[in-house]
Amino acid sequence: MPKFLRIGVLQSNVSGYTSKAWWVRRVGSTVLLKWGAVEVHGVGDGRKVYWTLPPRVKTIRCGTEQRAKDYAKAAIARRRSHRYEPLAGNIAIRRRPANRGAELERALATILFVDIVASTEKAARLGDSRWTQVMNHYYAAVRRELKTLRGKEVVTTGDGLLATFDAPAAGIRCASAIREAVRTLGLEIRVGLHAGEYEVSGTDMIGLAFHIGARVAAKARAGEVLVSSAVKDLMSQSPIRFKDRGVHRLKGVPERWRLYRVEH
Repeated sequence: MPKFLRIGVLQSNVSGYTSKAWWVRRVGSTVLLKWGAVEVHGVGDGRKVYWTLPPRVKTIRCGTEQRAKDYAKAAIARRRSHRYEPLAGNIAIRRRPANRGAELERALATILFVDIVASTEKAARLGDSRWTQVMNHYYAAVRRELKTLRGKEVVTTGDGLLATFDAPAAGIRCASAIREAVRTLGLEIRVGLHAGEYEVSGTDMIGLAFHIGARVAAKARAGEVLVSSAVKDLMSQSPIRFKDRGVHRLKGVPERWRLYRVEH
């Protein structure tokens, strides 16, 4: 049962990030696919991978074994060309303790997700050594702005970063400051912000709100800061202006969401 983990620059040797995983299994003339978001803990052979939400599944009935073999072979080749690496071991569903409700605390925050546009192409053009230098400067710039506006870093995802803010205005100002700072490095970013509740258990932060923030960022164009309607609704008394970007379906997220671009 081949399994693949999506990796980004610097991810192979770090722990505690979120990513995507995908697997394929052929049974006779039928191909079974499963994919979704995962959390990765540990490094090397000792790392453990957990589904963060129940994965999506798909069954393809190919009619003949040969067609199924060809389908699976093509699917694997596509994933490998999109920076997926073969993954050994199982992808588990994280089990919470029976008294989970007593251990979890709920928190409300504005969630920021920032991602570099066309990072794979830039890394290939610059080479590993130069790209590592650029990434070091990138994260230094991002963390400097987070510190200035009191954002809390949650996790890095290769070339992206997830952070939380107590106030939506601070998150928006930080997003704009990061965008301008990293342009001096020749980088363009896309940013998504969402406001919502999540659960805290020790050092773990769990909640759909994080996934919504990432999906909002995925809808942003280069240099664009997008916010969900939840953020805009909290900014009714703010001088910050927004432009309606319409209603969107966010991958893997229930319902449709209206998104807004931050105007400057």
